[in-house]
Amino acid sequence: MSAAIGETRFGTQVDFAIGVEEELILVDQASRALSHAGVEVLARMGDPDAWSEGFAHPDTYSALIELASPVARDAGEGVAALSALRARVRAAGGTVIGAGIHPDGAFGDVVHVDEPRYHRIVEQLQGLIKRTPTCALHVHVGMPDAATAIRVFNGLREQLPLLQALAANSPFWHGRDSGLATSRAQLFRGYPRAEIPRPFDSYDDYAETVAGIVAAGDLPDYTFLWWDIRPHPRLGTVEVRAMDSQSALWSAAGLAALVHGLARAEALEPRDTWLPREVLMEASFTAARDGLGARLPMDGALRPAPEVARAALERARPHAAELGSGDALEGIERILAEGNGADRQRAAHASGGMPALLDLLVAEAEETYG
Repeated sequence: MSAAIGETRFGTQVDFAIGVEEELILVDQASRALSHAGVEVLARMGDPDAWSEGFAHPDTYSALIELASPVARDAGEGVAALSALRARVRAAGGTVIGAGIHPDGAFGDVVHVDEPRYHRIVEQLQGLIKRTPTCALHVHVGMPDAATAIRVFNGLREQLPLLQALAANSPFWHGRDSGLATSRAQLFRGYPRAEIPRPFDSYDDYAETVAGIVAAGDLPDYTFLWWDIRPHPRLGTVEVRAMDSQSALWSAAGLAALVHGLARAEALEPRDTWLPREVLMEASFTAARDGLGARLPMDGALRPAPEVARAALERARPHAAELGSGDALEGIERILAEGNGADRQRAAHASGGMPALLDLLVAEAEETYG
């Protein structure tokens, strides 16, 4: 057992079970400005051990609350749990939005949570983590064994630029349009180990690489590798981490369902050639800049993101249906028809400025799911 990884739990859950996590931004109910009351809101939410909906945690920033579904059968069940957890946050006096960053948060308006893990992160990152809070949507898919986890990891790497484009939801930073569909993605790229890694030949190849990185960085363990996708041996999953947080739960459900279906496809329809890391990093930047207007690699050429999405949907749909996530894929169809979060934010800003944009995010976050 590698000290950098610890105990592995592949195969301990139902194969391809899903978990969905979201990092949400707390805002003042009246002004919609960042609110650094996360610890207080969590305290008012009561004892999480008594909940059935999942889990709520602090994160590095006091203006964030992380919500995590329990292990679920399908994307709809996982996101319905998040909907119930959001209701708990509201009942405790918290107002949240889902976005990659707060659109109008001032540079440096941050307070960090007083816990050892976050002290270590702040010590490592210094000014990089003192800019503005960043928030992501994470999807875990349970793996039957370590070899399957590596196969799925290798394949899902190639879907990351598309997932970024579909989920892009942070066009504004510090009150201005960044020119990017997801400014969070590029802010996060400034952190060490925040990248798309290379494919691995085997689980041993992965474990040896991780051990080397942990040793070189004097890191506590592999959870300090903030890759866009990573095997998560302690949970027995592959975790996709490349997507902006979503205010609209229908959008989060669609993204989770797409990951769910594609993960099963990669497990059951193996392939043995992979795009290089450098190609995917370039495509990731294009997706972050252009969102649904990006042209992304597919079949040896650059294709419009909606065309790449249609191909991904075609591949994922039978597997998502088998897993019970088929209906939630309607969220991807809706993104393609109506635009992603970045498009909706820009439309709201064009009609009513920053107040209208923030009101939109709050209203979306208060809608229930399931």
